[in-house]
Amino acid sequence: MNLVALGTIALDTVETPFGRRENILGGSVTYFSLAASFFTKCGVVGVVGRDFPSEHFNVLRRRGIDTAGVEYADGDTFRWEGFYEYDMNQAHTKRTDLNVLASFDPKIPKEYKNCKYLFLANTDPEIQLKVLNEVKPTYSFCDTMNYWINSKKEVLTEVLSKVDMAVINEGEARQYCGTPNLIKCGRTLLDSGVKKVIIKKGEHGALYFSEGEFFTSPAYPIENVVDPTGAGDSFAGGTIGHLAKHGTLTDADIKKSMILGAVIASYVVEGFSIDAIKNKTQADIEGRYREFRKIVAFDHQMQ
Repeated sequence: MNLVALGTIALDTVETPFGRRENILGGSVTYFSLAASFFTKCGVVGVVGRDFPSEHFNVLRRRGIDTAGVEYADGDTFRWEGFYEYDMNQAHTKRTDLNVLASFDPKIPKEYKNCKYLFLANTDPEIQLKVLNEVKPTYSFCDTMNYWINSKKEVLTEVLSKVDMAVINEGEARQYCGTPNLIKCGRTLLDSGVKKVIIKKGEHGALYFSEGEFFTSPAYPIENVVDPTGAGDSFAGGTIGHLAKHGTLTDADIKKSMILGAVIASYVVEGFSIDAIKNKTQADIEGRYREFRKIVAFDHQMQ
């Protein structure tokens, strides 16, 4: 398996100014793996309850996603309910039910342990550390959230020191580093031992930092944003999936991969859940990539 992702598989209830959907497919590893599947074979590690509809797995498998690492457990699937107002960058959580996720102890399939790329999506940093030590990939990446920064910062810091790149959103970066300035956040994370950092900024794009590089990527402009849930995980999936396809982790590769991650995330926000991305083709991705390139191009000569 070239790429393995650990994270949540969820049933979401989401309301935006453009509608409401109940018990739709969600979760960090769901969005990540679908985005990555445009570029490479991806295996997922997660847990669902007995109430999880089997047809959701059929959607993933049609995209070539391997679900051997997903466990069925007695109880209900992890559920999240939230809403967005007209500031679609800000999700408002109404309810979170961990359910089977509360006692999840991941079991890694043998065929996953030789993966070259490993993504640790937002989950308990103790679980992230356990999986990282068990799999021992060539390249590793992680995400997190404010809850773990508040409750398990020391363990999270250990995870960050062991991965090759952190991929986190701007709120998490500010909270972890204790500063509102994202440039300082990136430098602080590098100084603390993180090798490479991507800070996601929603509709405002993303920032990339390494020891010798700084890069800012815009988001692809979308006129009709319906539901931004999963956009950040899709960006990470597209970015890391493209890196896994080519087998490298240079600054130049990361910058190009971030653009492709932005392209895939731009499709996700055009519908609820995975509706707007599940039937997209490689030709769709390539077409929007070319459009994106035209939008951001400018003459290298000032005069």
